[in-house]
Amino acid sequence: MKVQLFIPCFVDQLYPQTAFNMVKVLEKAGCIVEYNTNQTCCGQPAFNAGFQNEAKEIAEKFIHDFDTPDYIVGPSASCVGFVKNYYPDLFERDDVKNQVSVITEKIFEFSAFLTDVLKVEDFNAQLIGKATYHDSCAALRECKIKEGPRKLLNKVKGLELIEMKDSETCCGFGGTFSVKFGAISTAMADQKINNALATGAEYIISTDLSCLMQLEGLIKKNKLPLKPIHIADVLASGW
Repeated sequence: MKVQLFIPCFVDQLYPQTAFNMVKVLEKAGCIVEYNTNQTCCGQPAFNAGFQNEAKEIAEKFIHDFDTPDYIVGPSASCVGFVKNYYPDLFERDDVKNQVSVITEKIFEFSAFLTDVLKVEDFNAQLIGKATYHDSCAALRECKIKEGPRKLLNKVKGLELIEMKDSETCCGFGGTFSVKFGAISTAMADQKINNALATGAEYIISTDLSCLMQLEGLIKKNKLPLKPIHIADVLASGW
């Protein structure tokens, strides 16, 4: 099966290794992975900041770059959720409406693609230690992802997955929310980290690097014994 790789801006710039690990896992699952180097942003930052016209212009480029019958797979439920849920409204009266309909059916967050499309849960990965899982708002509420990542993680050799209190509560990132409401955002991240630490976990895992970036800042600042890690990095470990 051929898949088109969608790498969000911040993953490309800040966490490229996660993108490489996602390719590694997809190829192990038998996929032929292609990457269009012309791709840029999906338009979500502009949209969330209230610049709808600018967001639409960026989204038009995304539609052109991913004009394909192949599945589109990305390591961010936030960006995938934006495309799936907001593109239809943005282009409701436009000529590209049919293209948008195809894209929203074909685009998947990485873990959901593994469990829901490929129907594969065990990648013979290995990570020794205790971990807890953070449900990102976008994964849970926009992409309806809940059990899939847990099924994948429960197949990782040596990994003990422990549920934390309020795993579905927001980490406080929320894109521009963390910039506009810094104190509230930090308090929310602090609560999430404390809940994770209370499980005795060494790792906090999620589908979204935006959440993990938010938590990592506070973890590093306070020198806490907790490592944020994307699910693609976990599934690519040990082989």
